[in-house]
This record gives sequence, structure tokens and C-alpha cells, in this order.
Amino acid sequence: MDRLPKIALPAIAGIIVLIIFMSRSTVTIGSGEAGVLYKYFGGGVVTDEPPLGEGFHLVAPWNRVYIYEVRQQERLEKMNVLSSNGLDIKLEASVWFQPKYDQLGKLHQEKSEQYIERVLLPAIRSAARSVVGRYTPEQLYSSKRDAIQQEIFEETQKIVDDQYIQLNEVLVRDVTLPPTIKDAIERKLRQEQESLEYEFRLVTAEKEAEKVRIEAQGKADANRILSASLTDKILQDKGIDATLKLSESPNAKVVVVGSGQDGLPLILGNN
Repeated sequence: MDRLPKIALPAIAGIIVLIIFMSRSTVTIGSGEAGVLYKYFGGGVVTDEPPLGEGFHLVAPWNRVYIYEVRQQERLEKMNVLSSNGLDIKLEASVWFQPKYDQLGKLHQEKSEQYIERVLLPAIRSAARSVVGRYTPEQLYSSKRDAIQQEIFEETQKIVDDQYIQLNEVLVRDVTLPPTIKDAIERKLRQEQESLEYEFRLVTAEKEAEKVRIEAQGKADANRILSASLTDKILQDKGIDATLKLSESPNAKVVVVGSGQDGLPLILGNN
């Protein structure tokens, strides 16, 4: 019994060492993550092998694993940029990105875990300043939003593509102009809209007037043709036909032949 403490103490110490050893030798990588292995006695960051994938891994206790999120991420960035005429513009953009999986070791070795702050955000700021500087405030406010968004994406992609970062999308959420400039642009746009509406009304009125002129001309031409075709003989024949039809009416009447104007019959009687 006296020897029990002498045996128990080394055993307990051995168990503690084993627990520490096991805790430093196991790594669990979660969903959407990957691990970069750093070997203290094997050349540092492992860049010639794929990163450690999701799940449970055993590593040497003197090595270390750096875990990165490899799913698509979003970063909202607010910037102050200058337009082509030097006015201060506030731009709000959302960036969708993720590290390139197969090059995660090089990303860690060259850019570190702060690659977003050290590489991505400076790139998006530089691209935004370059692109916005090509446009006037009026273009930024109205017609060029989609073009600006695409150009910022393309310029940022050129910068980060060889920095082991995959850029998926850049979305321009808001462009804020100085209040005085915004009001001036809105007044100009309203005036342009009113001018377009006025021109539309003028064109409509002109078309309606042209329609009336064409209809009137058509009626005048028809009357002229009809007048030219009606001779005295034709009128007399039509008068006789009308008189004969009227004489067939059951109402009492007196027909005086040849007593009317131009020799047409006169019909006297009640209706």
C-alpha cells in the first residue's frame, strides 16, 4: 500500500501528458472550412498539397493548423470617391468573394489570415476610385449604375486574381451625391421630362390636325366630283322618280304635271 502513491503519481502524470498530446494532435474542421498545415520541422506552410478538408484530422502535436472559411463571403464597403469633375461621392458596394481552395496554402503564406484587409478591400477601393473618376455626377445618379458596377468588378478582379482570391460579384448598393448636386440633377431631369411631354403633345396635336385636314379634303373632293357629275337631266330624272314614289302613297294628294320648277310635277295634298 505504501508503494501505491509512488505508482499512481507517474500514472496520473502520464495520463495528463497523453491528454495534452491527443488534444494537440487532433483537429476538427467544420463545414465550409479548410485547414492549412504548418510544419515546425518540415519547411513551414504546406503549399504543395491540398488543404485539409472538412472532418477530423490527426496531426503531429508540434505542428499547427490554420482554419479558413472557403465558402462565399460578403463584405460591405463604404467609400468616399471623386467624380470626373472633382465632386465628393459616397459609394456603398457589396463584394462577394472566397479564397481559391487549391491555393489556400500560398494565400496563408503570402497574405496571411488578414488577406481581406490587406488585399481585397484595398483592391475594391482602388478600382472604385478609378472607375467613378471617369463619370460625372449626373451619369452616376441616373444612367451609368450598371456600367459602373461591371467596371469596378472587372478592375478589382484583375488585381486579386493572382492574389489567390476568387472574386464572384461586386454590387453597387448606393451612390450618394452632395445634396445641392442631387437637387440640381433632379430639377434638370424633371425639366427634360416636361419638355418631352410637351413635344409629345405637339406631335399628337399636329397629327390630329393633319387627320382633320385629310378628312375635310376628302369630303371636299367628294362633293366636287359629285357636283361635276350631276347634270340637269340627271336631277330631273331623279325628281320624277321621287314624285312617282310619293304619288303611290295612300295619303290624298293632287299631282300637277309640268307645273313645278324645271318642269317637274307638283304634288298637292295632305301628308
